[in-house]
Amino acid sequence: MTSTLLWVLLAIQIAMGAFDTLVHHEITERLAWRPSQAHELKLHAVRNMLYAALFLTLGWSETRGWLALAVLAVLIVEIGITLLDFVEEDMSRRLPATERVNHTLLALNYGAILALLVPVLIGWAAEPASMRLAFHGPWSVLTAVSAFGVAVFGLRDWLASFRAERLKGVAAASLAQGLPAGQNVLVTGATGFIGTRLVDALTGAGHRVTVLVRDPAKALALHPPFRLITRLDQISNTDAFDAIVNLAGEPIGNGLWTRAKRWRILRSRLAMTRDVLRLLARLENRPKVLVNGSAIGFYGLRGDEELDETAQPRPCFSHRLCAAWEKAAQKAETFGLRVVRLRIGLVLGTQGGLLAQMLTPFEFGLGGPMGDGQQWMSWIARDDLVRLIVHAMAQPGLAGAVNATAPEPVRNAAFAVELGRALYRPAFFAVPAFVLRQTGDFGQELLLGGQRVVPAKALASGFVFRHSDLRSALNDVLGRRPEAAPAVHDAQLLLKSP
Repeated sequence: MTSTLLWVLLAIQIAMGAFDTLVHHEITERLAWRPSQAHELKLHAVRNMLYAALFLTLGWSETRGWLALAVLAVLIVEIGITLLDFVEEDMSRRLPATERVNHTLLALNYGAILALLVPVLIGWAAEPASMRLAFHGPWSVLTAVSAFGVAVFGLRDWLASFRAERLKGVAAASLAQGLPAGQNVLVTGATGFIGTRLVDALTGAGHRVTVLVRDPAKALALHPPFRLITRLDQISNTDAFDAIVNLAGEPIGNGLWTRAKRWRILRSRLAMTRDVLRLLARLENRPKVLVNGSAIGFYGLRGDEELDETAQPRPCFSHRLCAAWEKAAQKAETFGLRVVRLRIGLVLGTQGGLLAQMLTPFEFGLGGPMGDGQQWMSWIARDDLVRLIVHAMAQPGLAGAVNATAPEPVRNAAFAVELGRALYRPAFFAVPAFVLRQTGDFGQELLLGGQRVVPAKALASGFVFRHSDLRSALNDVLGRRPEAAPAVHDAQLLLKSP
């Protein structure tokens, strides 16, 4: 292969494929951790192995005779697998716009590659069978590196496809136990990381659920039956709800806290809460309870101090955000509602939150603590959080601020060790603190700061955590079968004291 244009097109294909894998499959869609994508992962694995073989063959040899025909056959099989992959994607998930555009460009570029490569292979096929070593300078190096990369991801996807069944977890309906039958619940933020599981739990248990979704297409992630609205003014004054759960708001962990991002984070929460208050003002039959989201960032950066719901805050952006949101939600008390302000910690799940962002580097053996790893991480399994929301709706004596964290917070270094153990990977690639500080308050408050929070009110109200220790939670979330007993040196890392 001597055509420079062909090599350039191949390099473009490799770059677009790498972008699709890293940005879409790993970061935004997290396919390896979605139980529904087991078949797609197998297709990706087989295609990646074919790519690895093609890259090495085209980059380091020239095939003749039946060997050239074998390369042609692999190209044809790759087209078939890609078509099957397109069908599987359309049936099993909603592709983001950038992934659809990228797939279109990949298909067009691949067509151009075939137009240049197929005539060469057909010509070589007419010659006696042989394989000649060939070196094409930096192009050969590129294909070797690419072959290694796609082979690694292909092997990981193949193995990941077999853990899909273990990732399904318990039936969602079991999370809504304790709630009186036939409840009518309004949920905002219903398509978010927490909201989707909450809605599935409520609908699965037979409750009537109204979901507020700005983009109706996102409601495809929810399991019916439910009532879909895109604005609260679509609710009639005569509609009656037993509870409202307000979780809507701009995500705080998906980008740097620029001035514009801070404004979106604050405005989205306050605007939705004001809309809920307007709804309450006109409803003829008001609900009994409003469960409103907040976060443990309310307490600010407090070092090693143990924090229950009575702890005083220390000012920072996280505190100002949570305090403003909670103040707005408290106004619902003037309408006779019981208001529960859930101060939510690090929510453990594979489909969102900080843990989901940590999975890829840890799974490839590149994970470790952040900074010195001494900051506290107050966490809660997503299923336990859903159960706590249901508990808050069902318990008439529970009101005010409620810490939504597991009883055993851990230091970041211990968290990294446990995550590595759950993935069968080392966890010693620490991210230097000075690097994280370059992200401003985002890194200082979310990554290097921390709070040692305990759920005093939840425990006092009778709530029982299914996962009170980190090992149990990660085993469940990541689909790992628990060991009979933790090793002594691992258990010591989870002690709450230094």
